[in-house]
Amino acid sequence: MPELPEAEANRLRVERDCLHRTIEAAEPGDDTSYIELPGDNERARLVGHQFTRTHRHGKLIFAGSESGPWICVHLGMTGSLRPFDEADGPPDYAKFLIRFEGERRLAFRCPRKLGWVRVVDSPEAEIERIGFGPDALEIGRDAFAEVIGTSRGAIKSALIEQKKLAGVGNLWSDEILYRTGIDPQRKGTDLSESQLGDIYDAMRDILRAVVDTEADYSKLPDDWLIHTRNEGAECPQCGGEIVRTKVGGRSAYHCTRHQE
Repeated sequence: MPELPEAEANRLRVERDCLHRTIEAAEPGDDTSYIELPGDNERARLVGHQFTRTHRHGKLIFAGSESGPWICVHLGMTGSLRPFDEADGPPDYAKFLIRFEGERRLAFRCPRKLGWVRVVDSPEAEIERIGFGPDALEIGRDAFAEVIGTSRGAIKSALIEQKKLAGVGNLWSDEILYRTGIDPQRKGTDLSESQLGDIYDAMRDILRAVVDTEADYSKLPDDWLIHTRNEGAECPQCGGEIVRTKVGGRSAYHCTRHQE
């Protein structure tokens, strides 16, 4: 599932290829039942405007201008934003299309229809309305310790709760806890100040590293969990076994030997 680094990679594509172009039309794609997309009136608000800036908060992607309107995109499980030229044609599973003046187009590709697109007045207002917590790359160390360290539930569940901390999901929470040697079922309240600091540092290092590759996992170091994130695999760090458990209803992969 796309998380903060994947959302950032999609934001960059829009920033590089779709800014300062007048919008001529915004249209639904094919097979758009059971997916949240802007209606006729909301799509009409975009026409005649330009995207002059982009923004990301956690897993949310925004494109718009200072005075608005903006689009807000959540990629869901398999979504992506795909700039393309008219001559190349849209990607498959395109659920929402923006046609800019000239040849440039932007598609929201969403095979499983679990993502969504909204037209909003501002990123700040939408983030507040949804109730998401601070962005995982913007939150300070003390605020992180307060939010995560006071959680009475499993540390993995706290890390992926978007109203506590926006941007971390299943994949990168496993990587963070793998690096810090913390069992995903440990309670936040059971962790020391030093352990919370280690988790904070690992979170920032990991997210920044993935962002720097534009979410190209093949460019990540070989000793990362992501390359052996399979039940029964050998742990690259210590030779232990990678197991899959359920934590708060979500899958968690961790090493039985060095994560305690």
